[in-house]
Amino acid sequence: MQESNTLIGFLLTAFLAGFASIFMPCIYPIMPMTVSFFTKQSQGTGKATFYGLSIMFVFAIIGLVATLFGAPFLNFISTHWVPNLIFFVIFVIFGISLLGAFEIVLPHGMVNNIDRMSEKGGLLGIFFMALTLVVVSFSCTAPFVGSLLILAAKGEVWRPLWGMLAFGLPFGLVFTSLALFPQWLKSLPKSGGWMNEMKAVFGILEFALALKFLSNIDLTYHFNLISRNLFLIIWIIIFIAIGLYILGVIRLPKDSKVAKFSFQRVGFAILFFAFAAYMVPGVVKGKELSLLSGLLPPKTLNTTPIDGSKLRALPHDLQGFYDYDDALAYAKEVNKPLFIDFTGYACANCRKMEENVWPKPEVLERLKNEFVIASLYVDDKKALPKEKQYTSKYDEELKETIGDKNMDLEIVKYNNNAQPYYVIEDTNGKLIVKQPIGYSSTADFIKFLDEGINNFKK
Repeated sequence: MQESNTLIGFLLTAFLAGFASIFMPCIYPIMPMTVSFFTKQSQGTGKATFYGLSIMFVFAIIGLVATLFGAPFLNFISTHWVPNLIFFVIFVIFGISLLGAFEIVLPHGMVNNIDRMSEKGGLLGIFFMALTLVVVSFSCTAPFVGSLLILAAKGEVWRPLWGMLAFGLPFGLVFTSLALFPQWLKSLPKSGGWMNEMKAVFGILEFALALKFLSNIDLTYHFNLISRNLFLIIWIIIFIAIGLYILGVIRLPKDSKVAKFSFQRVGFAILFFAFAAYMVPGVVKGKELSLLSGLLPPKTLNTTPIDGSKLRALPHDLQGFYDYDDALAYAKEVNKPLFIDFTGYACANCRKMEENVWPKPEVLERLKNEFVIASLYVDDKKALPKEKQYTSKYDEELKETIGDKNMDLEIVKYNNNAQPYYVIEDTNGKLIVKQPIGYSSTADFIKFLDEGINNFKK
């Protein structure tokens, strides 16, 4: 159930990003002209509807191209330092672009060719009109589209397609609705400086998103440079800066001075200040921040063995192992079932489970007293000793890192490559709960644990 909720949340984000992009300077000023084109034609409503659907289709094509790379490639770009560093740079470039330093544009030749095709009559011409809008507005939509595709790479293979359909949906709804009810155009606010301010706000937000990719590198390669507190402090500064910008305290070279403080302006500023204030207890008191579950680095970095043993410190004062063989041997020694947590440093849903489900008293009590825990990180880039490196039977590739070994174990033994993924075995390494689970509700997770406990006792 919660897996579908995370997809719904992503689609809602994509929809809102699409809606916001309509109010960018590249698109908003041409809306009245475009809508009036259809209202003056016969069957204008039907043509406007086709125009809106065509815009959605063009964005869907972009998402479909992203899905063709497949799951292995998406897993690679989620965890390796090279793509994460590239994404960091891209987000920074998008942010600087939205702040007005330069525009990201496509070659003029491509734009002109597509524009000429839009002059053809019939539905084909309308489709190319939609394609022209997407191409011409590239400098404004690229940060949104690029950001969504990068974030979609953290999910299932088809997520980019659904995300781009959701992103294009507001275009279809707005342009079709305005063609149906052209009088609504009169109630739209006039374009002006407020659009540039909105663009700048999104530009600053891009810097906040960029930090997440640096954090992924820091976690998977154990640099331990970006702590949870440092991450939060940077975000607090960014969101305070946005609030000050909205109030006119911070201005960019092309911005005009804020003449009056409208209710909307003050309201948006308060929202950003409130979110910054929400993060402060996370720094000062180490408070769990449920709204940021999956985004923040974990409190426990789990890098140092406890008292020289093979045990590791896990979240919520739990103790466990990082190696499957070590955990299985200990499970035999103490005669307890083995709880295997296939996880990842860059896995957002893993952090959500650890921060929202694991701390529940009824869950924590079971994990602490009834199981031996093995937390197996599939994106751990620490090298295996030479004598423990091996060639996988699955893909016949050499497994050189701890993450490679853990991912190979999950794929070969359990036929799964997503995280989180929870498995319960007996002391001989055999499944005692036939159906492992992934991201789940607290009730389902407790039911899963109880089934493991009861089956082990039998």
